[in-house]
Amino acid sequence: MRIQINRRALAGAFAAVVAATAYGPANAGSADYAFELLENEVKQGETATVAVRLVDKRNGTPVSDAVIFATRMDMAPDGMEAMTTSVEAMPSNQPGVYRFKTNLTMAGGWQFSLAAKVQGEAETVQSKLVLKAVE
Repeated sequence: MRIQINRRALAGAFAAVVAATAYGPANAGSADYAFELLENEVKQGETATVAVRLVDKRNGTPVSDAVIFATRMDMAPDGMEAMTTSVEAMPSNQPGVYRFKTNLTMAGGWQFSLAAKVQGEAETVQSKLVLKAVE
């Protein structure tokens, strides 16, 4: 008994297997994560504290141990993007919550920009969050 093999079908199946194993399972991307402000209003002053939570949007769980490597606080929402202030990381005892000390010199709208790396993800998670400094 002789078995005939369709070479084109065999080649196509082989190519599909190679492609599936070469690229592996699909990973999450940076769009699957988001920073959220814990409070939209923060008391103005040189010891203002801004807290954000990083969540996995696919399941709503907090993401701990992200490496936040870039931050910027400016008054872009009020048309003063050149008005910036310092941002200093602070410790946090809540999973997925990141705290920062900043000097909100004026009442009004502030934009907090963050960039972070999440363990196991190739893409950078970036967010621009708008908060209000109040007297």
